Amino acid sequence: MVIADTHLLGSRHGHWFDKLKREWQMYRAFQTAMILHKPDLVFVLGDLTDEGLYCSNTEFDYYVKRFYSLFQVPESTRLYVAVGNHDIGFHYGVSPYLNHRFVTAFNSPAVQLITVRGNHFVLVNSMALEGDGCFLCKPAEQQLTRIQKILQCTKGTYTDKCNPKIKLGMYSKPILMQHYPLYRQSDMECNDFDAAPFPIKQERFRERWECLSQEATLQLLNQIKPRLSLSGHTHHGCTRPLPIGEGIEVTIPSFSWRNKDNPNYLLAVFTPNNYAYFKCEMPRESSVISLYIFGVVLLNIWILYSLFFRKRRKYKYR
Repeated sequence: MVIADTHLLGSRHGHWFDKLKREWQMYRAFQTAMILHKPDLVFVLGDLTDEGLYCSNTEFDYYVKRFYSLFQVPESTRLYVAVGNHDIGFHYGVSPYLNHRFVTAFNSPAVQLITVRGNHFVLVNSMALEGDGCFLCKPAEQQLTRIQKILQCTKGTYTDKCNPKIKLGMYSKPILMQHYPLYRQSDMECNDFDAAPFPIKQERFRERWECLSQEATLQLLNQIKPRLSLSGHTHHGCTRPLPIGEGIEVTIPSFSWRNKDNPNYLLAVFTPNNYAYFKCEMPRESSVISLYIFGVVLLNIWILYSLFFRKRRKYKYR
């Protein structure tokens, strides 16, 4: 199961009623999904918090407690997290302190390789792909090169001598996961039911803000060679072919009503040679509000009718 952009509200921009309504929606939807689907793995693709990039330590600790309370998983399910720009800031604003705070709280290094039943998942910090040799980017690039070597050694295509200890049990094309989408000019090529509406769909993406740069996209695809790429960040859905090689990219919309009237989550089944996925829709916020209004109007009509009927009965028997 994969979700994105939960955006737990903070003290600066979060009204208490807004927080209560949206977080209750996410809690009920997530826990219901846990009961119905019983997934082995859960991935959260960034922007767990709304104000993690500038909140105090006290508030960040409160964020962590709320996240693990709302998105609690059973012992049989493993939860993995990728970092988003709202969690530590865009590349220019990321400090070693903010990065370390998030990594420590959510066990989310810049690059990690997860192998389950012959399936390989590569989680990447999108803000660490600027290629400028910063404290975050250089180690991430080194780790990506190491993962590339591991995959090539497992596949048997590495040109130099391989250490048998680094080989995986079996090779399969990995699944790439991160917060930013891969480079694309806009959402105009996205025709999913949960795609961005007009005119948002026409807005041109800025590299390193709404999507990865072209250079970082080519680097990832050439090194990892994924069969599937999953991302978030835009708050809207999108499915499109990968710009290089075979496979597709799926952008998952926000899990919160605050960012999307019709949020959903992705449910997938992976085998080493194949995969299948489906986007599971949750109730629309507009539909829920309409039901509340209809219920209140119906209740008022019933009360008025009851009062009128009682008055008529009293007048009749006088």
